[in-house]
Amino acid sequence: MEAENIKADAFEPAKRAAKRGATSGDVEMQVDEATGIEGQSLGTSRGSAPPKAKRARSELRKVSVPPHRYSSLKEHWMKIFTPVVEHMKLQIRFNMKARQVELRVGPETPDIANLQRGADFVRAFLCGFEVDDALALLRLEDLFVESFEIKDVKTLRGDHQSRAIGRLAGKGGRTKFTIENVTKTRIVLADSKIHILGSYQNIQLARRAVCNLILGSPPSKVYGNLRAVASRLSERM
Repeated sequence: MEAENIKADAFEPAKRAAKRGATSGDVEMQVDEATGIEGQSLGTSRGSAPPKAKRARSELRKVSVPPHRYSSLKEHWMKIFTPVVEHMKLQIRFNMKARQVELRVGPETPDIANLQRGADFVRAFLCGFEVDDALALLRLEDLFVESFEIKDVKTLRGDHQSRAIGRLAGKGGRTKFTIENVTKTRIVLADSKIHILGSYQNIQLARRAVCNLILGSPPSKVYGNLRAVASRLSERM
């Protein structure tokens, strides 16, 4: 990973207009705090930006890196870098100053949709999924990541929230693994946040089971409901 400041000439050159005339050159990339988009003064009339500027912004994705995932990103960088560059034909780099992973479309990128899939792959890893699990987002088109918090289901505080997290994980993670195996999903419990990776239908099954556990249902009842629903779905298929 490059630890040096990122220069704007690493991206498509853009013209900046000063108050007394337009000049072009190598300048440091400025990030707009409100939107995260490169803040560049485009010498245009009110409202609209040039088509090239709009296209440049649409061909760039920035994914913020949480502080607790920084060391993991550094450790697994090559596992993330290789599929994004070799298979998706995207360009990727880590901005040390802004603590963001930045992806953009390259000249060999076959489909611009690869940019969003690459960003989803990086975001899934930063949510806490294993690299091998997150790679499924690049290989399959009908997979998603859904995130929510315990307070979105029920307002719990203190020991009540800790017990809810314990019910979700189970002894040795047994409850979480059972839900994952039955619903064919992957679940990450990050404190009070819950991330689920899978197809749309399977995410709904896993989320219903997780919500029932948060609301206080015993695991045995949740298992029974899950297996009944899963068997009905398999019969339909």
